[in-house]
Amino acid sequence: MKVVIIGGVAGGATAAARLRRLDETAEIVVFERSGYISYANCGLPYYIGGTIQDPAALTLQTPESFFSRFRVDMRVRHEATAIHPERKTVTVQNLETGETFEEPYDQLILSPGAKPTQPRLPGVGLEQLFTLRTVEDTFRIKEYIQARHPRSAVLAGGGFIGLELAENLRELGLEVTIVQRPRQLMNPFDPDMAAFLHSEMRAHGVKLALGYTVEGFEEKDGGVDVLLKDQAPLHADMVVLAIGVTPDTALAKEAGLELGLKGSIVVNSRMETSVPGIYAVGDAVQVRHYVTGQDTLLSLAGPANKQGRIAADNICGGDSRYLGSQGSSVIKVFGMTAAVTGISESNARKAGLEVDKVVLSPMNHAGYYPGGKLMTMKLVFEKGTYRLLGAQIVGYEGVDKRIDVLATAIHAGLTAIQLKDLDLAYAPPYSSAKDPVNMAGFLVENLAKGVVKQFHLEEVADLPRDGSVTLLDVRTQAEYEGGHIGGFRNIPVDELRERLGEVEPGKPVYVICQSGLRSYIACRILAGYGYETYNFSGGFRFYGAVMNDRRLDQQAAACGMDQ
Repeated sequence: MKVVIIGGVAGGATAAARLRRLDETAEIVVFERSGYISYANCGLPYYIGGTIQDPAALTLQTPESFFSRFRVDMRVRHEATAIHPERKTVTVQNLETGETFEEPYDQLILSPGAKPTQPRLPGVGLEQLFTLRTVEDTFRIKEYIQARHPRSAVLAGGGFIGLELAENLRELGLEVTIVQRPRQLMNPFDPDMAAFLHSEMRAHGVKLALGYTVEGFEEKDGGVDVLLKDQAPLHADMVVLAIGVTPDTALAKEAGLELGLKGSIVVNSRMETSVPGIYAVGDAVQVRHYVTGQDTLLSLAGPANKQGRIAADNICGGDSRYLGSQGSSVIKVFGMTAAVTGISESNARKAGLEVDKVVLSPMNHAGYYPGGKLMTMKLVFEKGTYRLLGAQIVGYEGVDKRIDVLATAIHAGLTAIQLKDLDLAYAPPYSSAKDPVNMAGFLVENLAKGVVKQFHLEEVADLPRDGSVTLLDVRTQAEYEGGHIGGFRNIPVDELRERLGEVEPGKPVYVICQSGLRSYIACRILAGYGYETYNFSGGFRFYGAVMNDRRLDQQAAACGMDQ
């Protein structure tokens, strides 16, 4: 059996290694148009910033080491230019010599990946304009910085690459501005959770120009003017386009394969395309979202590696299935960690789901153990069934651990309530006896049983201030005086029983504290005396972070640039 693989990075390299482990006699040929195989895309920004200093560390394997270990014929600088399913051959060009030839196959795996989205705008192609997708892109940016010593950079796009590159360029001392049309960074997060990322970026000197449309680029004064719709241009010494990726599927289209979203390759759960004998994996394929069941595109290394393994299994006579992508991911944002799994509240509503949420701010480990830090967790679940749909966490240590637990819970089909039953490891340096994941489950159980009702940030502005309801802030007087929501009066929770006479009976009481815990206790006290109560989800800490972000965003819009 002869297997040809087009693309030798995540999915393609994994498929090749798995094929060899399952079939010692198969002939395996991989064509990779770049000069590198099996490289770590996610590590590229950290080489630019100097965190990773050895360029060899970016490549997990070389063609020579891959052949030595697996006897796979890895041909770099070879680009497949056509697929001929009717005669089972691939046309390939050797980019070093210009030679063109046809390579026959019995089974073909397509792993072409995705290419940086490059809008058709005036000025694309300038010397000072870069994309970041391959090792060669990385070296080009690194060499430009070392040779030209730029002092400023504009990054068009606020996704994973944009944020990671912003951090690394700031580490090199560059002034960095992120510009994009969406009004928030990191689309997998809801706007309220993205507010924490915005704050961290601003705190480290990254300017945010959100809600701006880029219309082109012009060379000026040795740098680049980024032309914006209805705004003055942004000037920088260099620009990096990081506005997303597009499936690289021209070959598949010309070969007559069925295509889906944004021209991606349609595959079944066995990673088979519409043409027998041809499989496809990685960023180029359309997948089913594990939570919604809808078709989607998710460019992540984990799914690509799994898909490569599945394709190899099936080529070798197995029956492996890809169950869908969940979108679990994590990112370092300067000192902060942000992670997500499943779907956001925004996307759940777009998918037509009836959803609810809880927001909490637990410590990453026991409060009495030194060094504890708060994290903000947002759990999204389906109303009525309490099916766990997604989670977002922003914080510091322990974020990755909790998001992995929640990702596993979603995959296992647990409800949000069942999180309370998980038996999770505890020691004071690492967690609390009631882990943050358990705490989220307790909150949802309280809602399900009617122990507490809640209200959310988007409802605050519409709460009546005419005396028909009671708005109560149960933090300490000092906390209240440090900042509070208009219309909320202050009675500290520890004084509430003695001051019940100040809370008029027969009116709903909306209660807030710093994190949601003291206000929950206050709600239970008031409920014991017959009051109808609502607890604010997330607390004033959450409210303040989101509202401050909105204020800064409005100021930026008013003066044409982030402050």
